[in-house]
Amino acid sequence: MAVSNKSRQRAIVIGGSIGGLLAAHQLRAIGWDVQVFERSTDDLADRGAGISTHQAIFDAVARAGLVFDTSSRTVPSAYVCYARDGRVIEQAPAWRTMTNWSRVYRPLREGLPAGCYLNNRVLSGVETSEQGVTALFSDGSRVDADLLVAADGIRSTVRAQLFGGFAPAYAGYVAWRALVPEFELPTATWAALKDVYGFGAPEGELLISYAVPTREEDKHKGAHSYNIVWYRPADETELRDLCTDEQGRRHEISIPPHRLRRDVIEAMKADARALLAQPLAEVITRTAQPFLQAIYDFAAPRITKGRVVLLGDAAFVARPHVGAGVTKAALDAMGLADAIEAEGGDLKVALPRYNDERTRFGNWCVERGQQMGARIRKRQPGTVAPPQAELDQNCQLFLSDYLRVARDIEAMTGGGG
Repeated sequence: MAVSNKSRQRAIVIGGSIGGLLAAHQLRAIGWDVQVFERSTDDLADRGAGISTHQAIFDAVARAGLVFDTSSRTVPSAYVCYARDGRVIEQAPAWRTMTNWSRVYRPLREGLPAGCYLNNRVLSGVETSEQGVTALFSDGSRVDADLLVAADGIRSTVRAQLFGGFAPAYAGYVAWRALVPEFELPTATWAALKDVYGFGAPEGELLISYAVPTREEDKHKGAHSYNIVWYRPADETELRDLCTDEQGRRHEISIPPHRLRRDVIEAMKADARALLAQPLAEVITRTAQPFLQAIYDFAAPRITKGRVVLLGDAAFVARPHVGAGVTKAALDAMGLADAIEAEGGDLKVALPRYNDERTRFGNWCVERGQQMGARIRKRQPGTVAPPQAELDQNCQLFLSDYLRVARDIEAMTGGGG
């Protein structure tokens, strides 16, 4: 890519997860100086589990001059709906490519030069002017730049300060996530599941599952792991209880996995044994540390303000059913760099272009996620439990939804280019 005509413009990226790293690499590719500031002191590679990939992710990695190891992917051979008794309700050929979150994060993180990525830097404020933008940090330091990219996620500090009045809305259900290395599963369970993208649909719920490459630290436990996401209705009162730890402390938005109460975990595992096909229940009951994700919707009405842009989950939070969180971040990052390059580095023209182009796709993802999650809900009091035939049909509908959304994303993004 050509360098823009204003040499060495400087960008600050707030948030060092995958979205922030993608933004940093795309801006560096058009000649910008970039620094990434991450509030956590941890290695973020340990976070996240399985993700669905689209071509945009590989395009973004390639444009950054990096190599994504193709062995870091799995491709299930079939989508399979399982009834509680183990019956196969329906199956269809699969073509989605899956990977582990850390396998995307790691090359992006290690591909940045020394000094470009700073941990333990907590943003406390942002100052903007016609000439530039300044990030203020809790340690008293100030950093000036031409552009600030807010890639700081669903709880974006930047968005709260500069785009105030907008907050994510709880969708009425949670996702339980489990990830178990293959050597920790019975041989028969692994053989039954390793090649399928599995679905289960107890009344008002949805489970999806698939194999992914094992995280680096667990490679001695097998080359692959099995990943499960189990969506379950929970009203606001139930969510508060789920997010309250052993010491009685309530955690907002999400609760760290190690803070989950033992009684909450055991109740979830008991429900798995009662409601799910045996192989799927086996994965959940054998997971050493499940984690809980409350599901939210968020669509920012505008994702630019002056010299500040929102990117990834700071801008739009679509329900995970869409399977496009990392893909959307990759497209955002490439779209931002493309707009800046096309306008010769003139941010007054480039940023409105970025806003218009990325808002359309972000809104589509949020709306599609809401549509796909509409059947995940509690039965109304006083109504009769649905017959098994209706539960089977729901599972089939979920399978069709997941097939369609993957194909629609590929069609909309032109293969990610």
